[in-house]
Amino acid sequence: MQALVEVILPVFLVIGFGYLAVWRGWFSDAGVEGLMTFTQKFAIPCLLFAAIARLDLGQSFEWRVLLSFYAGAVAGFALGLIGGRFLFARSWEDAVAIGFCGLFSNSVLLGLPIMERAYGAGALSANFAIIAIHSPVCYGIGITAMEVARARGQAGSQLVGKVARAMFSNTLIMGIAAGFAVNLSGLPLPGAFNDAVDLMVRAALPAALFGLGGVLVRYRPEGDMRVILYVCALSLVAHPLITYGLGRGLGLSVEALRGAVVTAAMAPGINAYIFASMYGHAMRVAASSVLIATGLTVISAWLWLQVLP
Repeated sequence: MQALVEVILPVFLVIGFGYLAVWRGWFSDAGVEGLMTFTQKFAIPCLLFAAIARLDLGQSFEWRVLLSFYAGAVAGFALGLIGGRFLFARSWEDAVAIGFCGLFSNSVLLGLPIMERAYGAGALSANFAIIAIHSPVCYGIGITAMEVARARGQAGSQLVGKVARAMFSNTLIMGIAAGFAVNLSGLPLPGAFNDAVDLMVRAALPAALFGLGGVLVRYRPEGDMRVILYVCALSLVAHPLITYGLGRGLGLSVEALRGAVVTAAMAPGINAYIFASMYGHAMRVAASSVLIATGLTVISAWLWLQVLP
């Protein structure tokens, strides 16, 4: 119970403040758009740039961490795809969008602050290693599957270009790529530049959490409840359970296991809705899954923190 009160509730109270402010009209939709633009395109890319630039790549990018997390993520995608198509009789395009909800966990806006509050800022190496390839892997899988579904198995020669453009026009990926460039080159950065980046980093997560609450006001859960609850089960139970089992089996260190499982146990991120809206399929399922699973994460994250050593 102490973890629930001291670690998880502060994160969700900030989200709740954002939700209440927009719902009551104290903070405008335009303000939320501006805040999310600032966090998604500037502050969080700075956070990821700074984290990757300063990581010890040899120790952080342990294959067992990545295998444990992404095996669970891909399993979530496969179960979402198969369930969407064969359990709920949705079109292949809808099924891909449902699968993407089971694939893309909210690794940054929820995973980082919960992990930091639970175990400290020094325990985030595994999280950043996962996040560094999260968007490329997930968008690569999702876009490829959707283009194949739309072309009914004949995606055509433009598929690779579509996947690359979708991934590398993403500012989060630009921040990650810049961080790798600095890290691998050993390029020293001016102190004033580092200080400026650190100022942006300190604003990133609180502003993003407040903005996330404001965004969730738009998503009203309506219809499709069986599919939505299925997605919640994939995100909050199946993904972290597979990651935990693989991590224990592969002999992950306690610190690495914590980072992988906490990241896996997060609700679908806003990117799940963005992906669905890109293609115009299963948008209501994606939006409602983000909203409901984010609320359920209060309990599920607390339970996983009790399980973890």
